[in-house]
Amino acid sequence: MIETKRSDKLQYVHSDIRGPVFVEALKMEKEGTKVLKLNTGNPATFGFKMPDSVKTALLENADKAVAYCDLRGMPAARDAIYEYHKKKGIEKLDRDNIFIGNGVSELVSMVTTALVNYGDEVLVPCPCYSLWTNTVRIAGGVPVHYVCDESSDWYPDLNDIRSKITPKTRAIVIINPNNPTGALYPDEVLLEIIKIAKEHNLIICADEIYDRLLLDGKKHTALASLSGDLPVITFNGLSKSHIICGFRCGWMCVSGDTSKCEDFIQGLVALAAMRLCSNALMQLVIPAALEDNASTQAMMVPGGRLYDQREACCSAMDKIDDISYVKNSGAFYIFPKFDAKKHNITDDRKFAFDLLKAKHILIVPGSGFDWPDPDHFRVVMLPEAEKLHNAMLEIGDFLETYHQ
Repeated sequence: MIETKRSDKLQYVHSDIRGPVFVEALKMEKEGTKVLKLNTGNPATFGFKMPDSVKTALLENADKAVAYCDLRGMPAARDAIYEYHKKKGIEKLDRDNIFIGNGVSELVSMVTTALVNYGDEVLVPCPCYSLWTNTVRIAGGVPVHYVCDESSDWYPDLNDIRSKITPKTRAIVIINPNNPTGALYPDEVLLEIIKIAKEHNLIICADEIYDRLLLDGKKHTALASLSGDLPVITFNGLSKSHIICGFRCGWMCVSGDTSKCEDFIQGLVALAAMRLCSNALMQLVIPAALEDNASTQAMMVPGGRLYDQREACCSAMDKIDDISYVKNSGAFYIFPKFDAKKHNITDDRKFAFDLLKAKHILIVPGSGFDWPDPDHFRVVMLPEAEKLHNAMLEIGDFLETYHQ
């Protein structure tokens, strides 16, 4: 019998967040070794609880989720999403152009499938959450990475974006607040990206799922609130802000002048219809969750867990000579840099593996986010402050004697 192999489209698909080092961590745990997992943004595993408002909405309305619902999503849920984004300043939005999905991941796959032809290019950030590069490739397209500049607070390099646009470019992806850097982009950067997209007739995909997870009193601007007629696809959801990752609760909104996007939108409708509908149970909680931002905000201020954990992580890294970092303004990620030359590190995946075996700490190397140099790693700042502080000091201790 001929060996069955994976599709060629999966040749470059990777997910280091749950890749080989993660698999090794699971093996170690099975053998009795306790591992601190700083690889996945999964708050519930660190003792975070869903808000009572979400629990109540689910328990009191479960019977409404028995049947298939509208392929786009339940009307009440889409109404709540519509009002949420209108309050954020997105004016040109139609309820029929809101689609609820089984997490943002499903919706990104739907968009790339509906938008990208074989050989088309999509501009994605570097570093980049691997979902975007993977789904572009699976759709038959080519992800083209534009640089986010660490020396400029990890903001997108606008000149690099311009230099990488070709006749094959279809869209620009913006992740704001960013994963993996935690950077929050100012209006002037967003306006320049919009200007570039208008000049080259590109759609913008704005991944804004962390828009409620902001630190230091910062405010998030919805890119689509600045874009006028330009078509923008905004992605959002409740997984992180309301501690319900397992619910797989995400949505997308196509806004702007969509008169020239009708065929593309009908493609989204066809894909939504194929899966019949997204999980109806999780849609029940969307109205209640979007009215309850207090529980989210309580985590982001001094005395709140995410704020205090960020401070604990950074204070530990301040004590480590071999690590530098740009303090995050949003989400719960940070993307530190270590001195790869000093330690002769040429393979950051090996660095992550060796750290796991020596210190029982699981991180994701920078290459897992398509960063080209073996000198960064992402930390998920979800463990309690003291535990996170000590873990970072352990990484510093590991670096003191580590060489490849």
